Amino acid sequence: MYKIMVVEDDFTIASTLKNTLEKWGYEASIVTDFDNVLEHFITFSPHLILMDITLPKFDGYYFCQKIREHATLPILFMSSRDSNMDIIMAINLGADDYITKPFDLNLLLAKITALLRRSYAYQENTLALLEYDHLILNLDQMTATYFDATISLTKNELRILKRLIEKAPQVVTREDIMRTLWDHESFVDDNTLTVNINRLRKKLESLSLTDWLQTKKGQGYAINAQKLL
Repeated sequence: MYKIMVVEDDFTIASTLKNTLEKWGYEASIVTDFDNVLEHFITFSPHLILMDITLPKFDGYYFCQKIREHATLPILFMSSRDSNMDIIMAINLGADDYITKPFDLNLLLAKITALLRRSYAYQENTLALLEYDHLILNLDQMTATYFDATISLTKNELRILKRLIEKAPQVVTREDIMRTLWDHESFVDDNTLTVNINRLRKKLESLSLTDWLQTKKGQGYAINAQKLL
C-alpha cells in the first residue's frame, strides 16, 4: 500500500484529501504540527507528498528543499497560487508536479497515480503467466486460454482480468480496478470501466464461462470459481 503525506494547513481540505485517498486504497497521513513537518516525514516514511505552498511558519518551498536533502520521493505541489513564477520555483526546488486550487479530485488522483507509476514501476509484478482453475492468462501475448479455447484481450481487459485473478475469490471493488487501470493509463472513468467489464464478460462467455465474471451489487466484481468445477 502506497503511503501519502498531506502537508496542508486547511483542515477541511486536508481531511477531504485523506478520506479520498483512503477510499482509493492509499494510506494517508495529515501533518497537524507544522513545527515538526520533517519529523512527521521521517516517522511516516511516505511514498509521495502533497504539499501546499502557504503554510504556518515556513512555506512549502522550504520543506521541499529540506526533504530533497534526504529523499527523492515524488512531491506534488497544490496551491491557489497559479502564476508561472510559482510553478517554476516549485519545479526548480524539487517538485515533480503542480496543481492549482480549486482542483478536480479525479485530476489530482490521476497525477498521483502517474507519479507513483514513474517512481515505483520496478515493483510491478512481472510474472508472464497467471492460472486460476484451468484459465490461463498470458500477459505477454494478451490472451486467455480455457482448455482448448483461446481469446485475445485488449490492454484494459487483460489488466482487469489479471486483477480479478490476483484477488480471487475475493470481491474486487470498482475503485480498485480503476486504480489498476490508472497505473497504466492517464485516465479511466466509471463509464469506461463498465464498457470494458461488459466486453470482457462477453469474451469469457465465448469460452463457455457464462456468469463466471459476476457483479456484486454495491461491492464490485468477483470470479465465480464454481463455474470452473
